[in-house]
Amino acid sequence: MPTAIAVTSDDLVLPAPDRHTPGAALLHPPEQHDLESALAGTSALLERHGHLVALVPPWLPRATVQRLHTVRAILETDRIALLDIDLPPLGTALLARQLRQLSVCDFSPGVIASAARLLSHYIYAGALLGSVAKLDRVRVPVGLGAHARSWSPSAQFAVLAHPTPHLAKLGSGGGGRTGRGGSHGASHAAHGAGAAALPAGPDFATQLTFARGQLASDWVAAELAPAWQVQGVMENPLPAASPAWWGTPKLVEFAAGIPDLSVLYQLVASVRREQCRWCGLELIGDRCGFCAAPLTAPPPTAATSASTGRSRP
Repeated sequence: MPTAIAVTSDDLVLPAPDRHTPGAALLHPPEQHDLESALAGTSALLERHGHLVALVPPWLPRATVQRLHTVRAILETDRIALLDIDLPPLGTALLARQLRQLSVCDFSPGVIASAARLLSHYIYAGALLGSVAKLDRVRVPVGLGAHARSWSPSAQFAVLAHPTPHLAKLGSGGGGRTGRGGSHGASHAAHGAGAAALPAGPDFATQLTFARGQLASDWVAAELAPAWQVQGVMENPLPAASPAWWGTPKLVEFAAGIPDLSVLYQLVASVRREQCRWCGLELIGDRCGFCAAPLTAPPPTAATSASTGRSRP
C-alpha cells in the first residue's frame, strides 16, 4: 500500500485528479475523537500503509497539534512524519493532493515526506479579499492606506501570500493587470482609475483551484485564471479555517499548483537523494521529514569545542 497522506479536516481533501490517486487519511481533532480512538485509528493506518505523512500547518488549533504529537509519542514509532507546512488552508489542501499523487509512485516514504517542502515552493496561494484590516497577522504587509480603504463597502484586494507576499487594491471594476512569468513579485504598470499592478503568476503550467467565501465576485475565474494562463480551473468548498487565516469571511481563496503527475515526479526525482544520518530513511533536501534531523551535523559550539580540547591528552 502507498504511504498514507493525512490531513486534520475533511475540507482539506481535494477531489482526486484521476482514479489512481488515493484519498487522504483524516486525523480527527480532540473534540471529535478521544485519545483511545485516535491511537486505534493511527495504529490501523500504520498497519495498512507502513508509514504516515501528516501536514501540520501553523494555523491548526494548539490542542490538535498537541494531540498529533501525543499519539506519535505514545505509539513510540518513527513511521509518522509531522510536517510543518506554512501555507494558507487551500494551498495546504493542494499540497496534500500533490503528495497523494506521488504516494503511488516508486518513491520511498522518506522521499515523499521531504518532497513536501520542495513542492510547496511551487504553489501560488492567495485570495481576493473585501478587507485587509486583519491581514498583517498572516505576514502580508498592509500599509495605512490599504487599511483605510478597507472600510469602503466596495473595496476589493488581490493578495498573494505565497511564495512572495503581495497586495494590490483592485479598481472599481474589480480588475487589475496581471502577468505570467518573470521574477516573483514583478508587476506591470497600473491602468485605469484605481487599478493596481498585481504580481506575475507562475512561469510553469498550473491548475487553479478556488473557493468562495462571503464575497460575490468572479474575478478569480474570469480574470486571474486567464492572465496566469492556467490549464484548468476547479471550484472547491471553502475550508473552515480560511476566514480566520485571511482575517475576513469576505473572500475568494485561490491556489495554483502543478497538476501533472509526470511533472511532479520529474521534479522530485531530479533532486539528489541522501540517507538520514539519524533514522536511515532516504530524503531529499536538507532535512528528514520523519525525524527532522538535518542532513549534516551542526557545527560544534564553542563550549563543545572547549570541552573536547580539555579532554585531549
